[in-house]
Amino acid sequence: MTVTMFTRLARILIPAMVLAACGAEAPDEPVVSAAETVEPRPEIYADFELTADLSHLSDSQRAMIGVLIEASRIMDDLFWRQAFNDGYSDWLASIEDSKARRFAELNYGPWDRLADEAPFIRGFGAKPKGANFYPADMSKEEFEAAYLPGKKGLYSLVRRDSAGELMLVPYHVAYKDELHRATELLREAAGLAEDQQFATYLKLRAAALISDDFQTSDLFWMDVKTNEIDVVIGPIETYEDRLFGYRAAYECYVLVKDMEWSDRLSRFAMFLPELQEGLPVPDEYKWETPGTDSDLNAYDVVYYAGHSNAGSKTIAINLPNDEEVQLEKGTRRLQLKNAMQAKFEKILLPIAETLIDETQRKHVTFDAFFGNTMFHEVAHGLGIKNTINGRGTVREALLDVASSMEEGKADVLGLYMVTELHKEGELGDVDIMDHYVTFMASIFRSIRFGAASAHGKANMVRFNFFKEQGAFVRDPEAGTYRVDAERMTAAMTELSRLLLTLQGDGDYDGARELTETKGVIGDQLQADLDRLTRAGIPVDITFRQGPAQLGLE
Repeated sequence: MTVTMFTRLARILIPAMVLAACGAEAPDEPVVSAAETVEPRPEIYADFELTADLSHLSDSQRAMIGVLIEASRIMDDLFWRQAFNDGYSDWLASIEDSKARRFAELNYGPWDRLADEAPFIRGFGAKPKGANFYPADMSKEEFEAAYLPGKKGLYSLVRRDSAGELMLVPYHVAYKDELHRATELLREAAGLAEDQQFATYLKLRAAALISDDFQTSDLFWMDVKTNEIDVVIGPIETYEDRLFGYRAAYECYVLVKDMEWSDRLSRFAMFLPELQEGLPVPDEYKWETPGTDSDLNAYDVVYYAGHSNAGSKTIAINLPNDEEVQLEKGTRRLQLKNAMQAKFEKILLPIAETLIDETQRKHVTFDAFFGNTMFHEVAHGLGIKNTINGRGTVREALLDVASSMEEGKADVLGLYMVTELHKEGELGDVDIMDHYVTFMASIFRSIRFGAASAHGKANMVRFNFFKEQGAFVRDPEAGTYRVDAERMTAAMTELSRLLLTLQGDGDYDGARELTETKGVIGDQLQADLDRLTRAGIPVDITFRQGPAQLGLE
């Protein structure tokens, strides 16, 4: 099917967009590279109503949730502008086909996020790797050669001035009006908060939005642990910047704490120093001491916005990303239980019925899925954040492959943590095969997101590495996969060693080679993934969310 667009489409294509404040004018007819158009497929997302039990909350707390949702919508607008362009509303309205319009809403633009960013609307070429953070005509070489103090910073747009030279525009300048409104809303929410620490955090976060200085609020947030309602808001993750991995994108989660599940999880952070010491690498690759003040809790998420809502939906959060905060305080790990349960029931179980050996399907459990996801987030705190050879932070040294290396490390070290804690009897009466087989089924779930994103590349590196090591075998007649526990343990150890070494050395060439050689989907695997599609198994979920779903209207 071909989607018909209004003629004004050409005028608002993302390559043309620049900030008015920069003084540069956009060309009338931007040039885009040709690309094969794929079909819009909103049906790959299973619809899910995002609700939570708010009956135990006071009237003020319920009102605060409504205010935080309003602030979230501002973050959603800003992410649209970062990922696509400022004229996205008019562009959406111009799409005549309702199916394509809905798919554009889900993807925050004309590129299918779960099909390696393939365009699904005629007239668009490949998605710019730098999204709308950089000028479309800028090369990596031009950026690297430019004298721009702070050019690797998280919170600025790269634009051209009236002379065509590169310049930086801080977020708080580029989005001044919108951020001031978000600040007002956070301060209003602070006035409704019953937990005074949380109220202070909201005020600090409000100040951060209009200064682009987030460290103070990040540090304070680490100590805010008694509040029943929480919010993650601001420019946070850098995955949208596939050119360098420098620029952070706006997003928001509004959260309600699950007190019962949080109590079950709270003790695991204290094991981090011991697990760090046991990592299968020389001492110089684990010299940093992970913070033990880390917070591990379960939440029901009641609103997603911006980057968190684009394409595949996050089911766990590990923040802050600031390396200095992590070394001083650790991180907070937030498990989004209601979203996780939706993915388990609607996606993971049907995948297991199709691709996991019949004798091992009993090992695919929600508790193991929850645990593996949780320990993935905890594992972000293991390893080191600074290279051992003076190349700066791992993120600076590994550039555009830093995110995929970090996600790969968290995947495999999460399984390492499960294995070690199980050996020590800290997981109770749990069959380790539950975690291993659920881990295998989860690889198939995640691979369906494609191999373009950081998570996608990490998934494929792990799948292909494990395949080579014999961690699983495929039955050619049944078309199902069977886990070999002993070989999976060995493969997990070897891949852990490799990834930790690449990070510690800041070995960009080695990390890129690993990603390019193993971060690909082979023909046999693709054929198996196609079976899931033919079976009508959703790839991910999308939400009906907002005050109405929560009974706040």
